[in-house]
Amino acid sequence: MQTTVKSPISFTGTGLHSGRPATLTIRPAMAEHGIWFARRDVLGDALIPARWDAVNRSPLCTKLENAAGTTVSTVEHVMAALSGCGVHNALIEIDGPEVPILDGSAAPFVRGIMQRGLRALNAPVRAFEMLKEVTVTDGEASATLRPSDTLRIDFEIDFADAAIGHQQKSLVMNNGSFARELCDSRTFCRQADVIAMQANGLALGGNPGKNAVVFDGDRVLSPGGLRHSDEPVRHKMLDALGDLALAGAPLIGHYVGVRAGHSLTNTLLRKVFATPDAVRMVICDAQQSRRLPGYGLVWDEIPQVA
Repeated sequence: MQTTVKSPISFTGTGLHSGRPATLTIRPAMAEHGIWFARRDVLGDALIPARWDAVNRSPLCTKLENAAGTTVSTVEHVMAALSGCGVHNALIEIDGPEVPILDGSAAPFVRGIMQRGLRALNAPVRAFEMLKEVTVTDGEASATLRPSDTLRIDFEIDFADAAIGHQQKSLVMNNGSFARELCDSRTFCRQADVIAMQANGLALGGNPGKNAVVFDGDRVLSPGGLRHSDEPVRHKMLDALGDLALAGAPLIGHYVGVRAGHSLTNTLLRKVFATPDAVRMVICDAQQSRRLPGYGLVWDEIPQVA
């Protein structure tokens, strides 16, 4: 059955790019509501759908925008947490333009959601099932969705910085694998990129070691080092899950990302839904539901982070 959170849960922090404080509250919602954001600090149309066709594409984060021009940015981590915990319906209230970055991962959101617990609703889970392969490319980067009986994410990155280098990982997203394997992996960047972003008024809320991992050549500059030896590729998979959650329902398919980012994954979703017979909506039976993200999540397997 579809789910929502049992009761509201709030998170307070600073936006990674804006540097502005914000409080975000995930509230229960009825069946078939889906995921929506609500800006409580603006007048007029404050509701923003968490959906692929509301994305205002950006290479650095995922920004959503409604028809009135109201936006909310850096939604990928909370969307990944909702998807990875198997939450289908929620109203996400926020009093600023950017989701707080917290520790740079999705783990605080996951732990907050699971502490509250989920409530089953009186409606079956609907999912999008891939029927044929769709690919988009941008130079050396590519993103693909192909048919599969479950959601699987494969990702490959290759950076000149020796501390990152070439990394590759593959995971099936059920049986708690997102929470266990990916959710505590933090956003990362190169020191040269930090300098360039801050010169352009971005990454104003970044803090190495507290909410981001910063690399410089063969060095990890963030105090405390890495949570995983391959934390960068794990975080890219976390981002991909959050961006794929903007399909509007769980996806049943195999995603393959090679040097892909937020914008390319959104381009992929746009092409999927524009391609005849590439995808269909199905009502999940018990067997299919067991193969969706969130199924098999065990509290003791959720990483504890500072």
